[in-house]
Amino acid sequence: MDRSEADAIAPCRAASGADRLAFVTATNSGFPVPERDDAAQPGSAESSSSQASTPTAATAEPSVTFSKPLLGAPIDRIPVHNVSPVIEAGAYPAKAVVGESIPIRATVFREGHDAVNASVVLTDPNGKERLEPLHPTTPLGFDWWTASVVLDAEGPWTFRVEGWSDPWETWVHNAEIKIPAGIDVALVCTDGRALFDASAAAAEAAGDAGSAALLRSAGSSLDSGQQVEDRLEIVLADEVRAAMRRYGPREFVSPTPEYPIFVDRRKALFSSWYEFFPRSQGATWDEENQKWISGTFDTSHERLEAAAAMGFDVVYLPPIHPIGKSFRKGPNNTLNPGPTDPGSPWAIGAEEGGHDAIHPDLGDFDSFDRFVAKANSLGLEIAMDFALQASPDHPWVTEHPEWFTKRADGSIAYAENPPKKYQDIYPINFDNDRDGIYLESLRVLKLWMSHGVRIFRVDNPHTKPVNFWAWLLGEVRKTDPDVLFLAEAFTKPAMMRSLGKVGYQQSYTYFTWRNEKWEIEEYMKELTSETDSFFRPNFWPNTPDILPHFLQWGGKPAFTIRAVLGSTLSPLWGIYSGFELFENAPLAQGREEYLDSEKFQYRPRDWKAAEESGETLSMLLGKLNQIRKEHPALQQLRDLHFHHAPHADALVYSKRSGDDVVIVIVSVDPHNIVETEVYLDMEALGLTARDVYLVHDELTGQTWRWGQHAFVRLTHDDPAHILTLIRYGSRSTASGPATTQG
Repeated sequence: MDRSEADAIAPCRAASGADRLAFVTATNSGFPVPERDDAAQPGSAESSSSQASTPTAATAEPSVTFSKPLLGAPIDRIPVHNVSPVIEAGAYPAKAVVGESIPIRATVFREGHDAVNASVVLTDPNGKERLEPLHPTTPLGFDWWTASVVLDAEGPWTFRVEGWSDPWETWVHNAEIKIPAGIDVALVCTDGRALFDASAAAAEAAGDAGSAALLRSAGSSLDSGQQVEDRLEIVLADEVRAAMRRYGPREFVSPTPEYPIFVDRRKALFSSWYEFFPRSQGATWDEENQKWISGTFDTSHERLEAAAAMGFDVVYLPPIHPIGKSFRKGPNNTLNPGPTDPGSPWAIGAEEGGHDAIHPDLGDFDSFDRFVAKANSLGLEIAMDFALQASPDHPWVTEHPEWFTKRADGSIAYAENPPKKYQDIYPINFDNDRDGIYLESLRVLKLWMSHGVRIFRVDNPHTKPVNFWAWLLGEVRKTDPDVLFLAEAFTKPAMMRSLGKVGYQQSYTYFTWRNEKWEIEEYMKELTSETDSFFRPNFWPNTPDILPHFLQWGGKPAFTIRAVLGSTLSPLWGIYSGFELFENAPLAQGREEYLDSEKFQYRPRDWKAAEESGETLSMLLGKLNQIRKEHPALQQLRDLHFHHAPHADALVYSKRSGDDVVIVIVSVDPHNIVETEVYLDMEALGLTARDVYLVHDELTGQTWRWGQHAFVRLTHDDPAHILTLIRYGSRSTASGPATTQG
C-alpha cells in the first residue's frame, strides 16, 4: 500500500461505525449495494436473549442503499458467475428449438464450508415459471454447475440462475461426519429435527401430504431410542433425500438477471436442403430459333418429387426475379453474352420489376403458388433467396438512386470481390436513406411470406450492416416467429458469429473446406461447444458458387465421403443439384468454380438416364436422410464425441440422444483403402469397458458384435459405416467371442 492509499483509508480507521458508513457512502456515491436485511438470523446478535432488543445510538448502523457497486455488476449474497447461454450480456436471445436439450451453466460458490446449491428458473412465453435443479460437475473444486433443460413451446423464454445456501446439505455433511464419530450427536439431531419439521410444513403448504408425512416421520426418528447410526440411515434414505431436495429450505436466494432464449420450430435445427434452378428444370433447346426455352415452376414439379423421394424437406431456389440486361454476364461469367443468354439470377431487376416480381420465363404468381402447394403436399418447404442488391436495370436505381454508392465520376459502384468483378450488380448503401431501405426490405419479405415462403436463404449478409439484420430479423420475429433465415456468409469468424447472435437461425460454415481428420475434429469441437448457443451450422458439400477441390480430384468416393460427413456431423445439411451426378469439372485448374456454371446458363440434366445407368448418388442420399429421420442422435448438434483411430485418415465419432447411439466411421482419403483399429470411449456410448453389443450398419445392412476395440476396412465402394447400437450385453455373460472386424 502506498502513502496515498493509506491517507485515503485513514478516516475509516479512526471513525465510528456510523461515520465509516457515511464515509463509504460519500466516496462511492451512485453505486448500489443490497439493502440490509434486519431480520434476525439464527445465531446472530439480534436473536440472542442477552442482547438488548433495541440497539443504542452508539451501536446502531443506519440503513442505507447504494445505487451502484464500486466496480462491475453487483455481487449478491451467494455469488453466481459465468452464466451461459448468455449472448452479448443478454442483448440477444440464445437459440433453442422445441424439444431440444439445452445446457444451462454457471459458477456458484460461497464463503466458508456451508453447502451451496443452485437452480435455474425457466419462464415460458405465457409467463409460467418452472424450477429445475443445477448439479455440480467435475473437476471438484471448480464450482461449475450445469443442467440440461428441455423447452416445450415455441416463442420467447427467459431463464435465471439462483444460487442459494442449502441448510439441508450442510446438515447432512455434518451428520455424516459427527454422528459416527460421536461428536455433538444430540445437537446434530436437534438441528436435523428442526429442518425436517420446517420442510414438512412446506410440503403441507404445497398440498403434498405424502411427502409431509414422510418428512415428519424421518424427523421423529432423530428423537427415537435407536442407535444414532440407524437414525442416520433412516433420514438419509433415497426417498427422504428426494423430498428434502424438493421442500428443504433455500436461504439467501441470489438470482441473476433474466436472460432470453428464443425457441424456434424444429426445422430451425433439423432439416435437409436441396437446391435447384427452376429455369433448368424442363428447359429445352429450340433448334429452329437457336435458343433455349426456359423451364418454369410448372415444369419443376417433377424435381420437387425427386427431392422428396431423396428425403429432403427443404427445397431452396436461387433468385426467381427478373434479370437485368445491362452488363449481363455470359457463360462462365464472361462479359460477352449472346442475345439469348439468361444472365445471373443474382443480377436482380429489369423493366418487368424487381424483388417483388417473378421472371416472366418462370411463370406468374399463380404458378408460383401452385409450386409452393405442390411442395407442401410432398412434405417440403420452399426456401427462397433474399439477395439485397440490384442490377443497373432495377426499378430502385431510377426511383431511389440515393440507395447506391456513387463514385467520384458520378457512376454507381458495382460489386467486386477482387479479382472477381460483378458489373451486373449494384450493392446497396445502407447508410443512405436508412428508413427507406429498411422498410422496403421488410415489405419484400412480407410479400413472399404471404405466398407461403417461411424460409429465406440470405445472399452475402456479411456485406450488409449487422445492425440492419438485427432490426429486420427482429421485426419479422415480432409477427412471424416461424420464419427462418439461413446466412450465406463464408467470411471472417467474427462476422459469421455476429450474424448468428443477432437472429439468423442457421449459417453456412467452413465445412466445405474442412477435409483433413484433424481439422474436422477441431472445427466440430468449436461448433458443438463454443458457438452452439447462437450459431447453427448448415453443412453444404457444394454450392453453385463453390466446387471444392476435394470433389474435383477425389472421384466418386469423395462425394460419398462428403455426403456422409455433412449429413451426420450436423443436424442441418444440404446439397446443390448436380452433386448426386458427381459433377466435378472445374472452370480451370486451381479454381473452385464449376465449368459451364448454372449461374450463367441453362443446365438441364438427364436425370432419367443417370438413374438407369446407376451413375447417381440419389439412393445413398435417400438412405442418409432416412437414417437421420429415424435416429434422434443425428437430429441434435451438441452431443458429439470423437473416438480414437490410429490411422490419420480414419475419422470416428458418435452421437447420442438418450438411448439412441450412432457411431460413424468414415475415411477422409478418397483414393486409398483405409484399414485401422478403432478404440471406443465406452462411457460416451453409455457403456462400460466390459460390455459387448451389436452394431448394425445402416448403409450395408450388416451386423457385428463389438466391444471396446474393433477393426474396420474402408474401401472405395464403402468408405463409411453408420452404425447403430441395437443390443447391449456383458462380456462376462455373452456367449462366444466378440467379432471385431467390420
